[in-house]
Amino acid sequence: MKLSSLFEKGTFVVTGEVGPGKGTSAEEVIHGSEIMAPHVDAVNVTDNQSAVMRLGSLAVSGLLKQKGIEPVFQLTCRDRNRIALQSDLLSAGLLGVENALLLTGDHMILGDHQQAKKVFDLDSVQLIKAAKGLNEGTDMAGHELEANTDLCLGAVVNPGSDELETQIIKMEKKIEAGAQFFQTQAVYEPDVFEGFMAKAGKLGVPIMVGIVPLKSAGMAKYMTQNVAGVRVPDDMITRMKDTKKADRKKVSAEIAIDLVKGMKDMCQGLHLMPLGWDDLVPEIVKGAGVR
Repeated sequence: MKLSSLFEKGTFVVTGEVGPGKGTSAEEVIHGSEIMAPHVDAVNVTDNQSAVMRLGSLAVSGLLKQKGIEPVFQLTCRDRNRIALQSDLLSAGLLGVENALLLTGDHMILGDHQQAKKVFDLDSVQLIKAAKGLNEGTDMAGHELEANTDLCLGAVVNPGSDELETQIIKMEKKIEAGAQFFQTQAVYEPDVFEGFMAKAGKLGVPIMVGIVPLKSAGMAKYMTQNVAGVRVPDDMITRMKDTKKADRKKVSAEIAIDLVKGMKDMCQGLHLMPLGWDDLVPEIVKGAGVR
């Protein structure tokens, strides 16, 4: 089901996320999706996340759909020109995919093929506008389609950005282009999210708070130092540092549950990015009382 339909019903929408592997096997990503599926409304499939070459998000989204799991097809501007981007959106429609999350994409300098040429023919706003055009039956060149897409279009936003006003302006542009919901970058500071929602909530488009369960103190420090707009409070870092390795998943889930409980009443949904800890999703969803 399209996420827009759920939002219209007043459902608190919950999504998970999986990252395809480096190879032709989809066994692991399917298994992770099946663990999440009973507890979420849809599963996002990342598109060469962190600019690392992986199995394609379109193929995996199609496989999930065949297995009765609702996918959110992630599509980035980094690797394709406007012809390929529109073609992939048409292909998603053919495969029965109903939800798409449209992003600019991480720069290739972060990935494993740093020699790759960047494309960025379109930016995320232009891609959303192009996707809306395909939904309405016309491509970017003004040609009519033989059959149009019917995709619910999502976008991303960073609540913790130091340039919050710029983020709000970008949201407005994305909404004008056709964005129907937003998923956020990872949030660990409820007070920061509250300040963001005081402004973003006025835009009238559903916002899903993003949570990445912490795997270690090292990961928490890395995100704070290297991921723009993400700050993990010192007390969370200390808690993970003082936790035995065998207990990290349990404590990670507890932190995530507390975060969701503290922010769920501010927004319209939750997006969990478990980074391989897919078995934490059911525990977090249940513990936070969002299902």
